[in-house]
Amino acid sequence: MVIIAFAPNSKKILPRIFCKNFKHCAVLVRTAGGFRMYQFTSHGHVADIFIRIHDIKILGAYGWRFFYMPRNINANFNPFAAWTCVGMAKRAIGMHAPLIQTPDALYKKLSD
Repeated sequence: MVIIAFAPNSKKILPRIFCKNFKHCAVLVRTAGGFRMYQFTSHGHVADIFIRIHDIKILGAYGWRFFYMPRNINANFNPFAAWTCVGMAKRAIGMHAPLIQTPDALYKKLSD
């Protein structure tokens, strides 16, 4: 199972200016003991964080929204090759949509 997590805040300046509702997104992949969160920081740098269900509930209390996808992660997923958090999330689910560049647009596309 793959979960795309959307955050309402970010420390970076450009998402604060250009993004309305969600300013950041991350990829959660199901593992044996919980979830592995890939959080994009900059090109070539991705934080690999182990979290549990309890941690997901805490993130939800801080305004994060989660989109659950009942599929496996893309076989060619390389989180270090992406230029943005949205690019990393699109690579994880195998989406090819060049016009989707913000977390808001990705959330709307997945919700449809």
